[in-house]
Amino acid sequence: MTTTAPILVPVHYDYASSLCYVAHRVMQRLAGRFEGVEFRWTPIDLAALLNWNRGGLVPDDRRANVERVAGELRVPVRMPPTWLDSRRAMAVALALESRDAQTAWHERVYTAIFEEGRDCGAPGELEAWCRDLGLRLVEADLEGGLDELERRTREAADAMVTGVPTFMLAEWPMGGIQDDDTMVSLIGRFARRARERGCA
Repeated sequence: MTTTAPILVPVHYDYASSLCYVAHRVMQRLAGRFEGVEFRWTPIDLAALLNWNRGGLVPDDRRANVERVAGELRVPVRMPPTWLDSRRAMAVALALESRDAQTAWHERVYTAIFEEGRDCGAPGELEAWCRDLGLRLVEADLEGGLDELERRTREAADAMVTGVPTFMLAEWPMGGIQDDDTMVSLIGRFARRARERGCA
């Protein structure tokens, strides 16, 4: 008996992004509606990609856009006033080997930032979140994770990624997050065409 390999959809994210939190919640809500599709969440450093100021105030127009999208998609979000330095939090995600550990880390980080109002760059926060999950934070692993984050950010720039979240549908970077039916339709159509082309 042969099984068909899933269609892979890389998703670029940054923990500092409120829209990524919204996308995280939307995709959780849609779990089970993407048969044969595997989403591979891959972190990139958006501040480096777009030359944003870490710790800088989030502009009013960007804040208003997040609030509009979150409201339309029914995802309450507690948006930080500044652009957080999320590099170390993403380095932890890259250092984790198991999919279950990565999933648990995503949930802990997003909940801490966008529901509890905590700063992933503040002293002691990552260590506390690791303890919450029974994880051991190793500086050597973090250094390797930071190097990998830089590499993935460069690759994203080469792939014409200009924001997060970005769903990579083959060579097409689909930026942002849409309503439930639109996401299911777009990604479902992509997966069907990929299978027809023999990409599975």
